[in-house]
Amino acid sequence: MNLLKTLAKVSSMTMVSRILGFVRDAIIARMFGAGMATDAFFVAFKLPNLLRRIFAEGAFAQAFVPILAEYRQTRSPEATKAFVQHITGLLSFVLVIVTAIGILAAPWIIYVTAPGFGTDGDKFALATTMLQITFPYILLISLSSLVGSILNTYHQFSIPAFTPTFLNISFIVFALFFTPYFDPPALALAWAVFVGGILQLGFQLPALARLGFLKMPKINFKDQAVKRVLINMGPAILGVSVSQISLVINTIFASFLVAGSVSWMYYADRLMELPTGVLGVALGTILLPMLSKHAANQDTQNFSALLDWGLRLCLLLTLPAAVGLAVLAFPLVATLFMYNQFSALDAVNTQWALIAYCVGLVGLIMVKVLAPGFYSRQNIKTPVKIAIFTLVMTQIMNLIFVNLFAEGYKHAGLALAIGLGACLNAGLLYVLLRRTGFYQPKAGWKSFLLKVIVAVSAMGGVLWALLYAQTFYYFDWYASGWIRCVQLFGLVGLGIFVYFLVLGLLGFRPRHFKRSEMS
Repeated sequence: MNLLKTLAKVSSMTMVSRILGFVRDAIIARMFGAGMATDAFFVAFKLPNLLRRIFAEGAFAQAFVPILAEYRQTRSPEATKAFVQHITGLLSFVLVIVTAIGILAAPWIIYVTAPGFGTDGDKFALATTMLQITFPYILLISLSSLVGSILNTYHQFSIPAFTPTFLNISFIVFALFFTPYFDPPALALAWAVFVGGILQLGFQLPALARLGFLKMPKINFKDQAVKRVLINMGPAILGVSVSQISLVINTIFASFLVAGSVSWMYYADRLMELPTGVLGVALGTILLPMLSKHAANQDTQNFSALLDWGLRLCLLLTLPAAVGLAVLAFPLVATLFMYNQFSALDAVNTQWALIAYCVGLVGLIMVKVLAPGFYSRQNIKTPVKIAIFTLVMTQIMNLIFVNLFAEGYKHAGLALAIGLGACLNAGLLYVLLRRTGFYQPKAGWKSFLLKVIVAVSAMGGVLWALLYAQTFYYFDWYASGWIRCVQLFGLVGLGIFVYFLVLGLLGFRPRHFKRSEMS
């Protein structure tokens, strides 16, 4: 199996979802703006969305896939299917209870996650109602992620990668066609989440049936493999998803800031999800089952070589993405969101949050590559210690930056804390992987980094000159939507061309990043 080709396929499927996500957010911004109703929805959706990221893109896969891969390598198909039945049964049982508690306790959850809403009765009531509607999404997306993890372990990567598209389709349809039937109209967004969860789970079931795993769930508390998954899962939630936990805590801080702060950070985070999803999640999805196989076979050489490949590819594509997002922050926000209710002030404030997030983009994506290096070997303690330390340091930075940044920019300080925390997390994971001997860098890293930095500098310099040098004020980000899109696509295309042109002149070729793995 050609990993570069597989990565391209998974990334393209994820790209479709992310593009539809931008369409969805552009529609939401145009119809609802950034105010009380959207703040209430984004807070209500924060917890279900956190669970989506943890299960679909993190902790559950990290705990479940290595053990499933071990069963696939060492046990019979019947034993593997029995294990899947037992984990499905127990997970379903727990999730039904959690969902019921969440619906009943919605007012207290809103009070804890957004205490600043307590001073506004209407906002608090709307957020509570929305959370009660969206909470069942946790059950649906968790089961969907279980199915996706099974498909990924059997190297059927495309279907799970395309699945998130259905949530965005649900948002778009509800926002455009069902908004008039709800009072207040923003309730349509909450119901879109619920329907989207049903669609995501249903889309993957036929592929699961073809593998022979679509069987009635069973609860077996004595299954040792299920116990191992549950034991590993708790620490993995913290170890892999520390940045997402920080986002929830940041919402608490942001709820005390000026109205719109939660929404500005949300829209900036949505723009960050394009590179983190297209590259970070795709890389993590592919690397975990492959690393787990090498770990099970005690193949240290291929384990280290695969990590090295992932890290180089990560830096090759993430550094230009971070610089490009930062330089093009305002054009991106203006083109995608600045219409009708979303004002120029909203665009500027979202721009500053996006620039701050970009500081940590490389760290966010490197965590997706480095964390599987530990979890594939079922090493839980090390990432947990790093995660706890990182989480504490992020909150200290939150307190410092909120007081340090001027009024109107405090939300950018919260975004910067998350970015720096991600870099700290990635740095510590890297150092300890080296110390344990799990990863030994291959030759040529200094030359590789120097060439990438030269190419990124050339790209960033050209884009900055076009946008901000006095002789190049030819761009109108207040023009009609199609003119903004043409301008933005032109700049993005130019940036990509300059980056890869310089890389090509320095000797880079796509074949240098090809890597094959046995299925």
